[in-house]
Amino acid sequence: MDTIGKWAAGSSYGPVLSQTDLYLLNADLELNPILANDSGSFQLIFNLSNGQTSGYNPDSRDRDLPFTQKDEPATLPRVEELIIITEVSPWCTIIKNPQGVTLGDVCTTLYKEYSEKMVTEKEFDSLPPRQQEQLRRYAQSASSAGNWQYYSPAPAPPTQYRRADWLREKIFFDRLMRKDAYARQRLGYSAPNIFVLILSTY
Repeated sequence: MDTIGKWAAGSSYGPVLSQTDLYLLNADLELNPILANDSGSFQLIFNLSNGQTSGYNPDSRDRDLPFTQKDEPATLPRVEELIIITEVSPWCTIIKNPQGVTLGDVCTTLYKEYSEKMVTEKEFDSLPPRQQEQLRRYAQSASSAGNWQYYSPAPAPPTQYRRADWLREKIFFDRLMRKDAYARQRLGYSAPNIFVLILSTY
């Protein structure tokens, strides 16, 4: 008899919970092991700055693995919306999919939020002077990387900063996890679909 894996892609997993359903039922969500960094066979390598995704398996150390699990559900039960916050940035990322949020939705939305959206002047001014300077330097080095030419003048420093620049070297996805106390501190409430993004430098 054939069996379908618990996290297999597809729509045959019961209803997709709306935000209202989720809050009324107060359902606990089980996070996909790839997002929780608990999968023994696939560790997600995801760069929020350039959007590249691949995987790593300790048994196949000689090569990166393709991210073929992108259509798997992010949670069980499936939900229409996930809310992602992180301790290293002030932003809240809302990931939506009426058919149920997938791993690919998580990666695509985080990449767009951090690479396409800019730090506002007010957000930049909220940083202490030392961190402002670090952000300037990081953004300048990131924008000039790969653009160096022999005898060419240094490129002008950027006047706008991407949200990914705010993260500086912490641009790699490590895991998502529930931290209800932190969610309440940041958002004023906690919910089963609010997760904290943990980032790493590699």
